[in-house]
Amino acid sequence: MNFPFKTVALIGKYRAPEITGPLLRLADFLSGLNVSVVVDSLTAENLKQHEYGVQALEAMGGKVDLAIVLGGDGTMLNIARTLAPSGIPLVGVNQGRLGFLTDISLDTMQQTMGAMLAGDFVTEQRMLLYTRIVRNDVDVFSSLAFNEVVLHRGNISSMIEFDVHVDGEYLYRQRADGLIVATPTGSTAYALSAGGPILHPSLDLIALVPVCPHTLSNRPIVVKSESLLEILARGITEVRVHFDSHAHFQLQENDKVVISRYPQPVCLLHPVGHSYYRTLREKLLWNVSL
Repeated sequence: MNFPFKTVALIGKYRAPEITGPLLRLADFLSGLNVSVVVDSLTAENLKQHEYGVQALEAMGGKVDLAIVLGGDGTMLNIARTLAPSGIPLVGVNQGRLGFLTDISLDTMQQTMGAMLAGDFVTEQRMLLYTRIVRNDVDVFSSLAFNEVVLHRGNISSMIEFDVHVDGEYLYRQRADGLIVATPTGSTAYALSAGGPILHPSLDLIALVPVCPHTLSNRPIVVKSESLLEILARGITEVRVHFDSHAHFQLQENDKVVISRYPQPVCLLHPVGHSYYRTLREKLLWNVSL
């Protein structure tokens, strides 16, 4: 990681004009600290006039020391997947609802970022999943996922049936509405609503959580992050694979979904004093008396 951060990229929620004012205020603040500021090219389309450089998201590797994302967790998920290969650390400013990943408020972002640029921050490594769709022994699609990979029935009303292998060993055949393969980051997303466990983000684990399984004996299972997962949907009529709800792929019969840990983690920076357990209490309302 390059420190101090000499060049900082600002990335705003896509097509969100309300983010323009805070983003430009933050840009002016950073510039006043003699930090070189660049704006993501898609974000720049929403800015009327500005004096900052523009850089395509995919071309930031090696040119940017830090990326600050203004938006919600959905925005952070998308940016993290794109920038993961470059290893650029990320900071999230929350303009959304929950804010599990974007933990800095708009009201305090200048003060907080000033302290972080001075070195007062903590780092956190988050794992990603890499998925390949294999058809007739040929890769036909691939994608990264920060939260989860979801195998799910499309517009049909019936359940789907699928086989799961872990490291080449047969695990089970299930009938369900779908299967969620979640990272620790994604354990508080869709997997949580489907009854999956909450995993601390420092754990090297992957959760397999069935969605509305047919039998009561089908339960979530947690495997090591180095596991190679292979999923084969049987008797396919309409089955899709979703990646963080940002991309999807329509399966054909005998397509194999192969999931493994991506070698490059996402590096998140937090203010000093950041607490994952406090975030859980606040976001899941565990601190509210009933």
